[in-house]
Amino acid sequence: MSEPMGREVMAMRVAREFQDGDVVNLGIGIPTLASSFIPDERQVTFHSESGVLGYGEVLGDEDADIDLINAGGQFVAPLPGMSVFGSVEAFAMIRGGHIDVTVLGALQVSERGDLANWMFPERGIGNVGGAMDLAAGARRMIVVMEHTTREGLPRIVKACDYPITGLSCVDLIVTNIGVIKVTREGLVLKETAPGFSPEDIQAQTEPKLIVAPDLKEVEL
Repeated sequence: MSEPMGREVMAMRVAREFQDGDVVNLGIGIPTLASSFIPDERQVTFHSESGVLGYGEVLGDEDADIDLINAGGQFVAPLPGMSVFGSVEAFAMIRGGHIDVTVLGALQVSERGDLANWMFPERGIGNVGGAMDLAAGARRMIVVMEHTTREGLPRIVKACDYPITGLSCVDLIVTNIGVIKVTREGLVLKETAPGFSPEDIQAQTEPKLIVAPDLKEVEL
């Protein structure tokens, strides 16, 4: 029986993308969970616009240092060699091209890899935060999100009709039902959640998907 992946499973799949030595920025929501799923033998340095470089996993309130938080305001563990600084320095690292990977949530992603994630037009509210800087400055962008809206509408669309955060900036999309790579030829379905067929995923995706020859189920 098919069942979409939960938030932590999605974060675990995202964490598999980090390479040894990467400097990684994690956005608010599901992305922040990824810092808790790094293998002990892999060295990943996490960066946050809140002014910290080199933090560890998300902590519960009982273990928290109230001055040490990630972009989502969650308490995180200190690690040896960690440094703290102001937002000016934090954004200079992003704009200077020093972030290897950023992981962000999204409202929509287009078939070209355009990102829309900062405003709900129907609600008239939005928050730019550091997303536009990351879209322009990070070397690689991974989006992690639910595949459809609460109303069942596709979040992966031919063209974004929400306000754009960045153009052609998304490299990989991890959703609760699959993993899709953005390429010049189109969107390539690389992995499926257990129990989901390519046809199931295509039915919830507006653009035409290219099914990878080596398509497989998500491995964690």
